[in-house]
Amino acid sequence: MENTIIPPHVSRQYLVVNEETSGSSNSVIQKNQSDKQEIKSVTMTEWVTVVILCFVNLINYMDRTTIAGILPEIQEALKIANGSTGLLQTAFIVSYMIFAPLFGYLGDRYNRKIIMSAGVFIWSLTTFLGSCMKTFEGFIALRMCVGIGEASYSTIAPTIISDLFVKDTRSKMLALFYFAIPVGSGLGYITSGKIAQATGKWQWGLRITPVLGIIAIILILLFVRDPARGEKEGGSHISSTSWSIDVKELLKNRSFMLSTGGFTCVAFVTGALALWAPKFLQLGLQLQNSNSLDIDDVSFVFGLIAMLAGLFGVPMGSIMAQKLRVCYHQADPLICAVGLFISVPLIFFAIVTANTNSTLCFILIFFGQLALNLTWSIVADILLYVVIPTRRSTAEAFQILVAHALGDAGSPYLIGLMSEGLNPALTPLGPFDEFAALAEFRCLQYSLFVTIFVEVIGGFFFLLTALHIEKDKAVVDLTLADKNEAETSLVGNGEDNER
Repeated sequence: MENTIIPPHVSRQYLVVNEETSGSSNSVIQKNQSDKQEIKSVTMTEWVTVVILCFVNLINYMDRTTIAGILPEIQEALKIANGSTGLLQTAFIVSYMIFAPLFGYLGDRYNRKIIMSAGVFIWSLTTFLGSCMKTFEGFIALRMCVGIGEASYSTIAPTIISDLFVKDTRSKMLALFYFAIPVGSGLGYITSGKIAQATGKWQWGLRITPVLGIIAIILILLFVRDPARGEKEGGSHISSTSWSIDVKELLKNRSFMLSTGGFTCVAFVTGALALWAPKFLQLGLQLQNSNSLDIDDVSFVFGLIAMLAGLFGVPMGSIMAQKLRVCYHQADPLICAVGLFISVPLIFFAIVTANTNSTLCFILIFFGQLALNLTWSIVADILLYVVIPTRRSTAEAFQILVAHALGDAGSPYLIGLMSEGLNPALTPLGPFDEFAALAEFRCLQYSLFVTIFVEVIGGFFFLLTALHIEKDKAVVDLTLADKNEAETSLVGNGEDNER
């Protein structure tokens, strides 16, 4: 970072940041004491708001993975192959990313409680109606409507947390919020699979989240507080700019764009694994002579692993970032990069061992996802401190658009198509050949290797982010500081005039 050129208008703030975080033992002690004071100063209303937002985020991600937990049943009922199955997730993500910019624009300007409540209602209603569909066309159309509802919540909720808290307190609250993503995803596999088994009908596996969604709407309207934009940072009086200016400024923000590239790779990998991993593991288990695990329990075990990986991985990433950024200003993107690089060999060998040693495979998946989950809250934190308050919902929407358009919108469909494309070359002649099951497994296995290369690319994106993170954060800090100084000056001049 010695060669990083800091613009003149940023240099004053840059020096202040470096002086405050010099890494001395006294500054670390003072910081710890300050953190304790900040946590104690959090009001009950703010705690309630965060808990409710976390609950809604939990059921948000439960809703996304309920389909994966009952995927074979849905394929059989709707009579669809792997390519069309991957299209289910792609259709959801496409509508999700298309509507995200709209909700980002609205979220920067209008009442966020009303927008979120409307979104939760849309996704709850369409999820329930989707469970009643008997045709692939009707089912996929309603999955697209689910994406519209979820786009409203995902673009707005993190910005409310950013306006309620600052510094490490914000990081802790974001870790709690994004902690709900892997946990909710794991619960989605577990609940849909177990409820479908208990009732004997896959449709009931999709109906638990709509009920929880209605509860969420009531909680949002009654108890969530919608703060002013930049309330705790002194940026509540920064004027909003036009949407076109917002987008132009975001495109020039290197830390934002590069971290979005890294997050896109994370989304690609998680999207592919979320849909195809349970079925891939089932195929691998069928090829083993061991009866250590029932085929029907694979979704439950995979969901449990995903949930535990989130329970440990998300807060671990946040804690590491809070500790290391005191001395290393580039710690946030570097932790994300290291997490992806560590995940690469773990996921690779998990894919390799799926048909030979299920216990080893599940252990590797756990640690691979643990390393991958280090990035979730950190990426959100990076966005919030390199973008000014009045532009954050738009930034969230832009990141969602890019990450899903190039990430998990296409990865499930791509994996499905690749597995179908490899099928003629790997499947022996004759539908009853004893090697047909192995060929189907190999098709998915070779297709999933694509995720390994994407993880490596994501790691390099985060390394590049580290080159620009200090400068871009200093620009935001200076913008807020100059705005506060100007407001203070105006207030002082007004008082002088009154005298």
